Amino acid sequence: MSPRRPRHLLFTALLALVALLAAACGSSGDDTATTGGSEGSGGATESSGGGAASGDTFTVGFIYVGPKDDFGYNQAAYQGSQAVAALDGVEVIQSENVPETAEAEAVMQSMIDKGAKLIFATSFGHLEFARNLAEENPDVVFVHQGGLEGEPGLDNLGTYFGTVYEPVYTAGIAAGAATKTGKLGYVYAFPIPQTLANINAFTLGAQSVNPAAETIAISTGSWCDPGLQAEAAKSLLDQGVDVITQHQDCTKTIIEATEAAGAFTVGYHADAAELAPKGWLTGSEWSWDQLYVDITTTVKDGKFAESDYNGDYRIGLQTGDNPFVQSEFGPSVTDDTKGKIDAAREAFIDGGSPFKGPVADQDGKEMYAADKQPTYAEVETMDFFVKGVIGTIG
Repeated sequence: MSPRRPRHLLFTALLALVALLAAACGSSGDDTATTGGSEGSGGATESSGGGAASGDTFTVGFIYVGPKDDFGYNQAAYQGSQAVAALDGVEVIQSENVPETAEAEAVMQSMIDKGAKLIFATSFGHLEFARNLAEENPDVVFVHQGGLEGEPGLDNLGTYFGTVYEPVYTAGIAAGAATKTGKLGYVYAFPIPQTLANINAFTLGAQSVNPAAETIAISTGSWCDPGLQAEAAKSLLDQGVDVITQHQDCTKTIIEATEAAGAFTVGYHADAAELAPKGWLTGSEWSWDQLYVDITTTVKDGKFAESDYNGDYRIGLQTGDNPFVQSEFGPSVTDDTKGKIDAAREAFIDGGSPFKGPVADQDGKEMYAADKQPTYAEVETMDFFVKGVIGTIG
């Protein structure tokens, strides 16, 4: 396979041994098949997804870094996969709890061995393993959720994502209007551009209605560690924070701790309003159905190489329907606050950005001048905290 225009291993015996040991020890994600909307059962060990696909069946694999019922990132991706499973002639193979290690490569290879012609690698650290397999399997398409493809570009590899910071900004408006202490809390996993952009957008949204608002940011160094999440939430609450949000894959622990403390919650990744009947303000969540289905039909029809998905595909309110959407409002959000959120959303639809200047970093250095704003691609490389964020990157 030849590299395509610059837009932007062999499978070793050792890796095969990793896969064998993983299956023997039950450490890899479960591997189940779904056809026509019937859900395969989850489990702790890897099992066959029904064998190789028949000649008239198009098989699609999905791997998740966590469980499909995490009230967060993986649950939202799993829900989107069910729209794919409902397509005529499509079989879906699922694998949960797939770590961001060489084991991910083994799990995806297992899906290929079962006949998968399209694989959705949904966690940030799955990208390098998807690329390894894409190089060795030119007849299989790999799409990665949230990463950047890099060079050289491959005809069977692409990335996709929504513009996450747009609804995070508007959720920040709700937080800024609700806080009594002016202290907001943000629990995040790793200091990658997406998390930094979210923290910054949330802070700027809050400051648009409450200029004195500050955001205390704490990194857990993990996408899902309930123990570390509980510690982070307690630390924030002890510092006087009265609104907490997060960029974690599993959201339940932080939301429940915040609700128990009588503080406000802003959700992320999935609708978790049921966990915080009193403190829920709003949130932002994935609605993947339409995008997943379109990617699948594009690949199934043999049109991936010439499609927008063959590269780094991003969609937001400036360009179309963002698959990352505003969550429902909680009972304490006023009509005035809802009106301000609607106005901000309309501004983004009209071509605006949460990062329209002037925007300064923590030290007061101007990052975006007045009336200037970064492109979607430029935000994907964000490496700083804005003024008003308390915390260090690293």
